[in-house]
Amino acid sequence: MSPSHTDVPEALPDSETEGCQATREILNRIGDKWSLYIIASLANGKLRFNELKRSIDGISQRMLTLTLRGMERDGLVGRTVYPTIPPRVDYELTELGRTLLEPVMALVNWANDNRRAIAEAHQRFDNTP
Repeated sequence: MSPSHTDVPEALPDSETEGCQATREILNRIGDKWSLYIIASLANGKLRFNELKRSIDGISQRMLTLTLRGMERDGLVGRTVYPTIPPRVDYELTELGRTLLEPVMALVNWANDNRRAIAEAHQRFDNTP
């Protein structure tokens, strides 16, 4: 008999289900379109909002705001507001956020190192009858 989706147990224990959901939420956060760019941009230290926006080609002000808010909620990014006019706001990776640098940069480097091989694989696949 070949493996199929029916071979999966009907229900996982609650602790495993919660663990899977938590993992999925974390991967959704760091795997979205902009979070990796933000992490990489903040790798060298604090940036003001507009500096961060300029460092990420193509991100809108709204998407940067929403992504930063989500990352702040997850404890990955810290936000410091200075009581100046206009208000100055700096963003930086938290200690938790800095722990992402090594695996994220490894993934970025892997993608850069293998992009040609992946493009060739796409071409071979797409040309297969």
